Amino acid sequence: MPKKSTQAAPGDGVLGTVTLVLGPEELLAERAVAGTVRAVRAADTDADVTDLEASNLTAGGLAELTSPSLFASARAVVVRNLDGLPADSVDALVGYARSPQPDVAAVLVHRGGQKGRGVVDKLRKAGVRVVACESPRSSELPAFVAREVRSAGGRIEQEAAQFLVEAVGRDLRSLAAATSQLVSDTDGQSITESAVRRYFAGRAEVTSFAVADAAIAGRTSYALEQLRWALRSGVAPVLVTSALASGVRGLAKLSGARPGLGEAELAREIGVPPWKVRTLKGQLKAWTQEGLASALLAVARADADVKGGADDAEYALERAVLAVASARTSAHRR
Repeated sequence: MPKKSTQAAPGDGVLGTVTLVLGPEELLAERAVAGTVRAVRAADTDADVTDLEASNLTAGGLAELTSPSLFASARAVVVRNLDGLPADSVDALVGYARSPQPDVAAVLVHRGGQKGRGVVDKLRKAGVRVVACESPRSSELPAFVAREVRSAGGRIEQEAAQFLVEAVGRDLRSLAAATSQLVSDTDGQSITESAVRRYFAGRAEVTSFAVADAAIAGRTSYALEQLRWALRSGVAPVLVTSALASGVRGLAKLSGARPGLGEAELAREIGVPPWKVRTLKGQLKAWTQEGLASALLAVARADADVKGGADDAEYALERAVLAVASARTSAHRR
């Protein structure tokens, strides 16, 4: 019977195996392929490496690529875009996966999706190693940042990791580059939120969240100052309303959460990292249900205004910031 497919990290004992790199996240896929090639070259510095498109792979070509070489004792064969594999090459590839050559590491790359799913299922049944390259959820991105920092030899605070995600966005390649820069420039010191702000405070998303955080905290003057600076810097008004909505909805979800839930359960229900729950709990102490309802209505009105319902988007945003800050401070006084 064929072996059951297993999840594996790239680069560990790869000779004599077939590795399926599966998923849409390009950075993770590239790292998986590079890790396997490095492992082959570590085993044999003269290893032969072949990189080709699946659409160009024939049964005869596969046999040639995986046969013993006169010039190298080890080989790495990378086959990309497996969804384009010709139908008449599927049986040959699956057959090879069941009985790979001991001095060859084959890496098959598939971006996920339904096209080519049949060959993926057959390869799994044949016992290939699988490296999953799925795009992480938003709540998982701070953990990705933390791992990147640790792998580069640095340290980062949880709040700083979350702020970096808000600054840079969801693109893993951009996040990886940002963490590399931060680790290099902080010279072994723990990366704090203030350090991230110094490097990335000019990003549109960060500016928008700065406006929202200040408004939710009732810091009216500072919120308006940040708003005016953001708009002068070219930040799209819709980003500001999005940040305001995200902050107020997070408080509303926490307020309406079932009692007795642990921090991890609350994080899943609200859709934020666990540490963010503690931040929201601190903010919620200054809010009432009436205040939250008023703030939500103000943000919804501003969102409609900046998307075409009003002639002056700046005025609509100022009115929303004032309304949110007022809803919080009015509740706090009771």
